[in-house]
Amino acid sequence: MAQAEESETWRVAIELPGIELPVTLHLANDLSEAWFINGHERVVVPEISAEGEQITLRFPTFNNTFELARSGDAMSGTLTLVKLGYEQQMPVQAERGNTQRFTDSKAPEINVTGRWETMFTDANGKLTEAVGELDQQGSRVLGTFLTPTGDYRYLEGSVSGRQLLLSTFDGAHAFAFSAGLNDQDELEGGFWSGTKSYETWLAKRNFDAQLPDAYELTYLKKGYDRLAFSFPNLDGQPVSLNDERFKNKVVLVTLSGTWCPNCADEVAFLSGYYRQNQDRGLEIITLLYEHFDEFELAAQQGKLLRDEYAIDYTLLVAGVSDKTLAAETLPMLNHVLAFPTMIFIDRNGAVRRIHTGFSGPGTGAYYQQFVTGFNELMEQLLEQSAAADPAE
Repeated sequence: MAQAEESETWRVAIELPGIELPVTLHLANDLSEAWFINGHERVVVPEISAEGEQITLRFPTFNNTFELARSGDAMSGTLTLVKLGYEQQMPVQAERGNTQRFTDSKAPEINVTGRWETMFTDANGKLTEAVGELDQQGSRVLGTFLTPTGDYRYLEGSVSGRQLLLSTFDGAHAFAFSAGLNDQDELEGGFWSGTKSYETWLAKRNFDAQLPDAYELTYLKKGYDRLAFSFPNLDGQPVSLNDERFKNKVVLVTLSGTWCPNCADEVAFLSGYYRQNQDRGLEIITLLYEHFDEFELAAQQGKLLRDEYAIDYTLLVAGVSDKTLAAETLPMLNHVLAFPTMIFIDRNGAVRRIHTGFSGPGTGAYYQQFVTGFNELMEQLLEQSAAADPAE
């Protein structure tokens, strides 16, 4: 890693419709390394290239790119996020040496530390419940929001007067939050995601706020007790749960996508777990639902994910990153509510539990809670023997 004196700090401002999303960038003087900072998170840029004063920062697994032109102590350009069937482009301005994430710096008049019962409302009136976990030290705020389908990852921001501002850029997400404290001591504001999504949100402090049980949101339809599918692997060869490799094994099937940072958090966790437990009779199959409907492009993204996380288990190309269409590929499920979703299958091929979403490391105690429950469930499954096959 480049030493501090060998890198420059930049305040990068991404323009979303209606708000500026600031994030801190560290760029090595020789352009050998770059990383974004969101609180305790460091997001390393995998690919950096330069031609003259033109600098390109690329996240190949997410397929997203900064194109920047440098002029003295400033840079300007565009951030492009690739989505299913279209691209989002956002203007970007950067200032060298500015370490202030948010430039509005009034003395804080409120303290937002605590747990917040939160409701997001989109333009169509759709409601999403969430739990906000915020920690304010002085004017600086760190935290996240957890929803039934995942979390908003590492958020960093500040309180200025009675105004709360939060943001993150993690290579895939471009999130910005703004809120003020109203007369009912509720946080009331807006949430921007890229160029296409805006939601209002309202939060009240509630230290007992909880989300629905992630193990009860997705389930098998009546009449089913197991999963069945056949999808191509990254080399185009069909793979089925009925294949010999998975017989009498505990199998975790995950619904995922290379474009999804919550899924990447899950992949990082599962990769290590698999290496430690594969010889106990464990297999993992990740079904990739990508932003491309062309197999070759989807498989290419899968190979990038495999290489980045040193994945030893099975990756299959299952479809596109649309939840309704994804549900059609697995008709035994009541729905596909979230990427990622994790399906636990015992040695006899029966689905034992289904976990919706993933609370990653950015959620702190929630992540540790998940890991503890996961380990307990997996121990039960791995210690069980397969029932005798009456045909043998």
